[in-house]
Amino acid sequence: MGSEGLHERYINPYTDFAFKLLFGTELNKELLISFLNALLHGEEHIKEITYLNSEHLGTQERDRRAVFDIYCENEQGEKFLVEMQKGEQAFFKDRSIYYATFPIREQAIKGSEWNYQLKAVYTVAILNFVFDDKDDDYFHHEVKLVDMRTKKVFYDKLTFIYLEMPKFNKTEYELETMFDKWMFVLRNLSRLMERPVALQERVFERLFKAAEIANFDRKELIEYEDSLKNYRDWYSVVSTAEQKGRKEGEKKKQYEIARNLKSLGIAPDIIAKTTKMTLKEIAELNTSPSGDE
Repeated sequence: MGSEGLHERYINPYTDFAFKLLFGTELNKELLISFLNALLHGEEHIKEITYLNSEHLGTQERDRRAVFDIYCENEQGEKFLVEMQKGEQAFFKDRSIYYATFPIREQAIKGSEWNYQLKAVYTVAILNFVFDDKDDDYFHHEVKLVDMRTKKVFYDKLTFIYLEMPKFNKTEYELETMFDKWMFVLRNLSRLMERPVALQERVFERLFKAAEIANFDRKELIEYEDSLKNYRDWYSVVSTAEQKGRKEGEKKKQYEIARNLKSLGIAPDIIAKTTKMTLKEIAELNTSPSGDE
């Protein structure tokens, strides 16, 4: 098996294999450090990180297993959960809050006095979907505990960052900050055929070398192709469901229009032309307000 069947030069970072290769390995941890520093207002906040166990069991038997994409801490002991979410899930905000409880609870010092002092916890969710469609430009959500009256941060050691990737549409020539550049890479990596001129920093040289499919050995190639297939299958299922939902919504709307026209005594042939429904469907319509088809 070779890479002949793959048309892209670089891996798709939305696949599990690619995301963990780029950000979840000791070999490439400088990429994660650069990304997190760019995310935290461009500050050189993190010099070093240590990867931690990404699987946790709750303290109660009834607790569900928590599996993080990437879990690490910096030299100050601050904890970072970094997740790539391919599609919207029910209660995904609840899920991110729940996951944040694990690095909080594990800081408890067992068997001795503990004064409850905590290290900061950051949850970073890279989202391949939009959850806030009210503002097309607002894609970088940074959430903290806030006093609702004063609008000031009440507790600065718990931060949730959500990145709505589909909303980031800057071109290569509009990139200004390292954060812009990282967003551009995550959004467009699999569509690029070469490293853009705007991304000349050493860390991106490292990233594009790690992401080039031609550099994979046989085992890595098989794992990536399997991961890519899973991603494409998932995307196909989601797209089909969305299309089906739209069609069902359009059909329901047409039935409602036809029902209203029929209740007004409009001729069936005119209703058929207006709604693209058959005469048989129109004849079977219940014109009562609560009628269901």
